[in-house]
Amino acid sequence: METEDDLIAAVQHIVKALKLKKNLTDDSRKILANLGSQLINISRVDETRNEEHEENEGLIEIEHQLDSIQDKVMNWEKDQSMIWDCGPEEAYEYLKAVDETRKLIEMLENKSPNNSNSDGSLLRRAHDVLQTAMSRLEEEFRYLLVQNRQSFEPEHMSFRSTEEDILEAGSVISSGDDSIEDVVHRESMGRTSEDYVIELVHQDVITDLKSIANVMFDSNYGRECSQVFVSVQKDALDDCLFILEVEKLSIEDVLKMEWNVLNSKIRRWMRAMKLFVRVYLASEKLLTDQIFGDLESVSSACFAESSKAAILQLLNFCEAIAIGPHQPEKLIRILDMYEVLADLIPDIAALYSHEAGSCVRVECQDIQKRLADCARATFLEFENAVASNVSANAFPGGGVHPLTRYVMNYIKTLMDYTKTLDDVLKDQDSENALSVSPDMSPLSEDENASGSPSRSPMAKHFRSLISILETNLDGKSNLYKDESLQHLFLMNNVHYMAEKVKNSELRTVLGDEWIRKHNWKFQQHAMNYERATWSSILALLKDEGIQNPGSNSISRTILKERLQSFYLAFEEVYKSQTGWSIPDCQLRDDLRISTSLKVIQAYRTFVGRHTNHISEKHIKYTADDLEDYILDLFEGSQKSLHGGHKK
Repeated sequence: METEDDLIAAVQHIVKALKLKKNLTDDSRKILANLGSQLINISRVDETRNEEHEENEGLIEIEHQLDSIQDKVMNWEKDQSMIWDCGPEEAYEYLKAVDETRKLIEMLENKSPNNSNSDGSLLRRAHDVLQTAMSRLEEEFRYLLVQNRQSFEPEHMSFRSTEEDILEAGSVISSGDDSIEDVVHRESMGRTSEDYVIELVHQDVITDLKSIANVMFDSNYGRECSQVFVSVQKDALDDCLFILEVEKLSIEDVLKMEWNVLNSKIRRWMRAMKLFVRVYLASEKLLTDQIFGDLESVSSACFAESSKAAILQLLNFCEAIAIGPHQPEKLIRILDMYEVLADLIPDIAALYSHEAGSCVRVECQDIQKRLADCARATFLEFENAVASNVSANAFPGGGVHPLTRYVMNYIKTLMDYTKTLDDVLKDQDSENALSVSPDMSPLSEDENASGSPSRSPMAKHFRSLISILETNLDGKSNLYKDESLQHLFLMNNVHYMAEKVKNSELRTVLGDEWIRKHNWKFQQHAMNYERATWSSILALLKDEGIQNPGSNSISRTILKERLQSFYLAFEEVYKSQTGWSIPDCQLRDDLRISTSLKVIQAYRTFVGRHTNHISEKHIKYTADDLEDYILDLFEGSQKSLHGGHKK
């Protein structure tokens, strides 16, 4: 203390001397400068000592904080229970501790580069604590996602097929005439149904999940958080596909399937695809946004990564169908799949709008194009199949051939896909797609107008297909040895086509001119049938050649022979043509009436004119008998007449 007082007294003496002495010698100045430097150094040492003291106090405070946090984190590591099961307060305190650890690390990292060994030790400890906490938060995050997952019950969703069990094992086209409406029912497309978004995870834990995610991302553990979410949600999406009965099938598996099995799986796929995209994926996107909404790019990437495998699994099934054989019976289902995909593409584009989902968008568009190519090739293959359909034997009875029924019902069913077919056929080169036949009906002025359904790509292909069918039927008619049966066969088939078009939506596509032309066609075949069957028979009832040679008198012998020949010819017609078939009731009645008018009138006139020359015993049948017998024709059940009685 005395030394310090002496020092102060000396300084005061120097200051007083400086005031009295205005000019200083160089030696004096040098001595004073040295004195000033010594004072500055002394001051700096004091400041450094103060800073070190303060820093040591700060590190001690950080260490105390870290000790407290570490105790809290490690105590939970010893505990087997889950933090979030212990209530919101415990969860909040844990997250608060983790966030404090993150801030301590930032504080330590922001200190000057000349950190002491104690600084580095604290930083390593803090990182270890944070890593332990992050591992625990991963577990808690996974636990909350899994334990709070809501059950997915598609039976309570919309878009369900209204015809779940139709055509489970059969072709989608029938050659029967319970008409195709009774055999094929389109699955509901659900286009006007309200989209459903369901809770995939209980809403009570969404805030907790978001808090965990935010803390992990703030602590530079975002990748680990994302990986947990993607892993859990991938499993959830796989479970969803399992519930929707979607199997993991390779392309080879699909190509080996029998059509009845594949048909069932396609229908199941259609329903699953609509539910999966419109309900489950939309809900999955909402869940992802709720948890990672503060990090938009992260949310998009997590959604794309978690759902990509599942959506591509569904699209791969489409690809397998598209590259499979182009069998005509598959066309309806291919068009169904195309429509489902076309309908869902806007939804898929919205769900995967960011770069992370671009591969899904591209794949979806590629698959749609492949389905369109497949549908187009399948339709053209159907045309080829109709053209090359060969029969070794004539169709019994001359009725409507199964090929005619099949083709007409096929295109009638395709009317439900008018817009879709126009889309897939519009790019087809008309020269390659259409084998233009001179028999194809011209269009009327209205039908030829721009925008008319009759000018659509589908209409052109339908005209081509029917023209091919008619050419094929002409060839099949030549298998009949009887010219009458040839015309009856063509009459039946052309009439069937005309009626099918007239009484369905096909009328709007093929047009009234087409119907008029084909009505005229089958009527011509009916007239040709009558001419071929009855002209020679009715010639027996004419008066030419019944006079005695060299006179104008009627020859009873010739009359008798004429009648006997007529009866024999009639009985032969009866025997054969009762076995022939006209399936359409109205057409059958019309032809019977027309035939009856000609035959009965000619018979009555002949017998009445020569009643004085014909003995009663030579009259085998009355006109009424013949009229009754004509009503037996074309029933498809052969009968015969012997002695004036049916057998």
